[in-house]
Amino acid sequence: MPLVSSHTLNGVDGTHAGHIPVRLIHVASQKVLFETQMDDGGRLSRSIESAKVDANGQYELVFDTAAYWQSRNLPRQGAQILDQIVIRFSMPDPEGQYHIPAILSPNSYSVWWSGE
Repeated sequence: MPLVSSHTLNGVDGTHAGHIPVRLIHVASQKVLFETQMDDGGRLSRSIESAKVDANGQYELVFDTAAYWQSRNLPRQGAQILDQIVIRFSMPDPEGQYHIPAILSPNSYSVWWSGE
């Protein structure tokens, strides 16, 4: 079974960005493989049944960040324009580990794949 994991960090103050809603979508079918939220420490770890993974397909990990930033006391209230962060990737190994951490800011983000 492939494992999809992430860790969201607040790039403004360096804290863990917890409780952000997140879902994994198979792009071609638009089927949602899971829908959950980051834990208190901004972490996510979900296994997916191998039979549900298309090794040639594309997936989107979607973070709904709007409410998270609206709940923060930012110096420029209302200056946020990014409501979602969408990371498109593939899972060519049906037994692979796909750890995709993200550093978030109200109007930017940085992601990478932290492979084995």
